[in-house]
Amino acid sequence: MSVMKRLSMIFKSKANRALDKMEDPRETLDYSYQRQLELLQKVRRGVADVATSRKRVELQINQLEAQGKKLEDQGRQALSVGREDLAREALTRRNGLNTQIADLRIQYNNLQGEEEKLTLASQRLQAKVDSFRTKKETIKATYTAAEAQTRINEAFSGISEEMGDVGLAIQRAEDKTAQMQARAGAIDELLASGALDDFTGQRDDIQAELDRMGGGTDVELEIARMKAELGQGPAPKSAIEAGQPGQAAQQAPQTQQIRQPGEGL
Repeated sequence: MSVMKRLSMIFKSKANRALDKMEDPRETLDYSYQRQLELLQKVRRGVADVATSRKRVELQINQLEAQGKKLEDQGRQALSVGREDLAREALTRRNGLNTQIADLRIQYNNLQGEEEKLTLASQRLQAKVDSFRTKKETIKATYTAAEAQTRINEAFSGISEEMGDVGLAIQRAEDKTAQMQARAGAIDELLASGALDDFTGQRDDIQAELDRMGGGTDVELEIARMKAELGQGPAPKSAIEAGQPGQAAQQAPQTQQIRQPGEGL
């Protein structure tokens, strides 16, 4: 296949797809119905024109028949006064009119037959147009209902273009929020570990080390508690008993020192 044929096929396929997307069946049906009405109107005008021509021929026949009757009367009158020549002339003219009348009657019959055919065609076309109008309105109502149902279903499922845009906006917002939360958490951890300097205030290295050791002690106590629950070790000791025996020993003498004056009293 040549390049031009491929380009032509691609163009036609894309144009056909664009036309399918742009086409509204309701508008197409309305246009077809309008064209049928125009055709019906033309047929009716044709019937009216033929009927007018038939009526004109009928009037001409009536006029010629009236002239023929007049010539016949004139012939009788001429014979009554002994003018045979005038009578012969009047009858000759009347015969000429009869020939014209005969031709007009043939034309009249033809026009009458054509008028009847067009009238029957107009009636049949009118019936088809009425049937098409009913079917058109039914199809339009069905299409409108199906379109509305499709939009509702797409809205519920989230696959419509509008809902899809909303879903993408929500997804981007959630992604950015999660990214900011992760960044904030990472910065907090780096500040706590000392990897980053906090320039908003004075840094206390001793307190930072105590916080770090305290956090590790809490983890060890939690692990010891879980082992005790599982029967894999003794119950965990408190922070004073486990890691600060000196402080526990110092608290007892202080308590005794506070009670001794009372005992003396």
